[in-house]
Amino acid sequence: MRARTALSVTATTLAAALMLSGCVAGEGSASADDAPAGGATTAGEWSADVLNVDFATYNPLSLVIKEQGWLEETLGDDVTVNWIQSAGSNKANELLRAGAVDVGSTAGSAALLAKANGSPITTIDIYSQPEWSAIVVPADSDITDVSQLAGKSIAATKGTDPYFFLLQTLEEAGVPLDQVEVQNLQHADGRTALESGSVDAWSGLDPMMAATEAAAGSKLIYRNIDFNTYGFLNATDSFLEKSPDLAQLVVDAYEKARAWAQENPDETVAILAEVAGIEPAIAEKVLLERTNLAVDPAPGEKQRKVLEIVGPIFVESGDVASQAAIDTALETLLDPSFVNAADPSAVTGD
Repeated sequence: MRARTALSVTATTLAAALMLSGCVAGEGSASADDAPAGGATTAGEWSADVLNVDFATYNPLSLVIKEQGWLEETLGDDVTVNWIQSAGSNKANELLRAGAVDVGSTAGSAALLAKANGSPITTIDIYSQPEWSAIVVPADSDITDVSQLAGKSIAATKGTDPYFFLLQTLEEAGVPLDQVEVQNLQHADGRTALESGSVDAWSGLDPMMAATEAAAGSKLIYRNIDFNTYGFLNATDSFLEKSPDLAQLVVDAYEKARAWAQENPDETVAILAEVAGIEPAIAEKVLLERTNLAVDPAPGEKQRKVLEIVGPIFVESGDVASQAAIDTALETLLDPSFVNAADPSAVTGD
């Protein structure tokens, strides 16, 4: 039988519900000590009766899992699955910190930022290696080079990969951060500001970036995949402690979705287009030209090396208090054990 599946709700609604109830998801259910530390258990033996997981247009595997209903099928009537949309890495971090989601998807840079600032999260899977950020200017802009951004207004969502992409880009071009005006706008609002002429540039995020290229003729003046950190799937430490079985199931589902998405690219494009409200051709560009799903999903040395480059920028910009906080976060952020134990066949569904 299928699980009791809650409708997707906003972060605000769910967070308010949690505060009003005075408890967190799974409270009063079986403890992690009573559940096996692995994949699916037999009916009625899951460690919690609620699983809160996010989905995001920048995380195509989350969209596949939600659309296919695999978690619901596998968990049956014993666990309610709540799907909560993350509008950006910063919002996913807010949900994780508040305990409104058990598992949330961010860019690697955002995960490190949160961990270094005390958020109790651990990365349990790498969902993609994307080229999802670039510097974008309006169609009629005379700006052709990053050095020309000095004295200009730039939209970016602080706490996300596009923001850190901007910091690295400005540093490389020799433009001090205090010589630009950064307007802290959520990704969708940044696109709107760009197209309306309210800002001179936008540090954009796909699929909205690809959409503005197609719809408004916006131009990407600087791209660098090395400045994009990986897609990190993060879980709260309390969830990992209490519900390792459910955490394992989520990772199992992600690895099932990875294979499914690569075997069914047209269907995956259609899912992204529908959820993001974009044309299939734009979704195809995002998935097939700017997203590598065939990345090694185990969090490890490749991600650590990327974050070691980004970390000092956080300290210099004042987003993290010290390099010691960065180093400590890097020691404990990445956990490959769930991927190493992953069994996609444990997930019910075609």
